[in-house]
Amino acid sequence: MGRGFFEESSAPGSAMAHLYRGEIHRMKLWRERLDRTSNWAVTLIAAILTYAFSGSDQPHYLILVGVVMVTVFLIIEARRYRGYDMWRSRVRILQRNVFAYSLDPSQGIEDPDWRPRLSRDYRVPRTKISYEEAIAHRLRRVYLPLVTVLLVAWLVRIHFISGGQNWPASAAIGMLPGWIVITFIGGFYALLAGITFRPRVWQATGELRRSDVGAWDDIE
Repeated sequence: MGRGFFEESSAPGSAMAHLYRGEIHRMKLWRERLDRTSNWAVTLIAAILTYAFSGSDQPHYLILVGVVMVTVFLIIEARRYRGYDMWRSRVRILQRNVFAYSLDPSQGIEDPDWRPRLSRDYRVPRTKISYEEAIAHRLRRVYLPLVTVLLVAWLVRIHFISGGQNWPASAAIGMLPGWIVITFIGGFYALLAGITFRPRVWQATGELRRSDVGAWDDIE
């Protein structure tokens, strides 16, 4: 029954419109799931920092608990981002090869094989990006700034509100000396920064990653 849906003689516009609307709807739902996780992370950070700085007797490692929890949210959100990218990539295929072409046929079709490519993805859906790339995306967008805020707050807490201890001894947690804690935290932050900024070929095609601003009539 679906064989002739997209043939010119069978009015493909209606079928394509319903397909596009369905993909937009699924992409929107997964986009909302990403935003929900980010909101949880921001709310948690606000609560932990408020409590940690409410008095000098509050333990500084509460802020590090916040770092752990934000990292858990990052892992959850990276998994959700891989799902979101599946629907987003389908939408971008339709936008680039159907709607962009219909608006300006003089530019041609960007991907002549877009129909078999999309057909294969409907038959066997697969994630398009690795877990590491998904983590890098979310670190760039949201989580590296949040972790930076937590670590700066932690450094302020152990350096200026140390309860009479000198730095780095003020960073100690139980039997762990302060220098070990600082080294571990520094290494963890360096790992996140490395994942975020290392050169790579991005597989998430069509993502808005460029920082340049262009008006409607700008030509690349």
